[in-house]
Amino acid sequence: MTQTPEVTAFYEKRTGSVQYVVADPAAKKCAIIDPVLDYDEKSAATATLEADRILKFIADKGYAVEWILDTHPHADHFSAADYLKRRTGAPTAIGAKVVEVQKLWKDFYNWPDFPADGSQWDRLFAEGDTFSIGDIPARVMFSPGHTLASITYVIGDAAFVHDTLFMPDSGTARADFPGGSAQALWRSIQDILALPDETRIFTGHDYCQGGREPAWESTVAEQRATNSHMSKYLTEADYVAAREARDATLPMPKLILHALQVNTNAGRLPEPEANGRRYLKIPLDLLKAPWE
Repeated sequence: MTQTPEVTAFYEKRTGSVQYVVADPAAKKCAIIDPVLDYDEKSAATATLEADRILKFIADKGYAVEWILDTHPHADHFSAADYLKRRTGAPTAIGAKVVEVQKLWKDFYNWPDFPADGSQWDRLFAEGDTFSIGDIPARVMFSPGHTLASITYVIGDAAFVHDTLFMPDSGTARADFPGGSAQALWRSIQDILALPDETRIFTGHDYCQGGREPAWESTVAEQRATNSHMSKYLTEADYVAAREARDATLPMPKLILHALQVNTNAGRLPEPEANGRRYLKIPLDLLKAPWE
């Protein structure tokens, strides 16, 4: 019988991100998925408000953290994985293809000494790898397309898909970042939609379509029947054409160049320089802007 983990979402409205605590209440064990390190791009100030909110919830529940999991190197927020590892001692993990993303961005940032080998995480998950949260079994699906390294965590009857599927009224994720592929995204979504109909789908972002309240949970059956992209574009060719046309109109996320240098390093901020201050590095004219 498929087990049902307790899933608690923490919505971060600044970036529209959804963070999760996934727990086996009977065993008092949990994992944290896609935690956000607060960052204000206007002041370049950082904070741990979101991560501390998650830690308080876990402490109040009396849970022990077994894993700190990221689905991919995020382009729109900083990961709080490093901070949470230092606070809890729990191991960090991400998909094994993160090394390909590291190689790409190592060149973009002109970091000749940066170790692009995934060693910043405690575990790199490959397709089909298994683990557990308490007594609830979990497995990893490789879900590229939005990024080279995106994975889905299937934990009991819950699938954490982050930037593949959004809520049904919001369609699917963009695939035009460096290393992205609309073709690969289509295939990844087909794999997710082949899960049992009752599988709970938890997405990593919500932008409150039409002004509604934030939402993040659906099912495979709901996604297949009503997703505004997947119920309309029924062949790979039609989907890819629509996805690429839409992506061509989108500006880059405002934090992509800030975030990738942190998130390809497992959420570690740059080391302080001689004056004790940390600095981000922004490559100019790397990405295209829709000037019109």
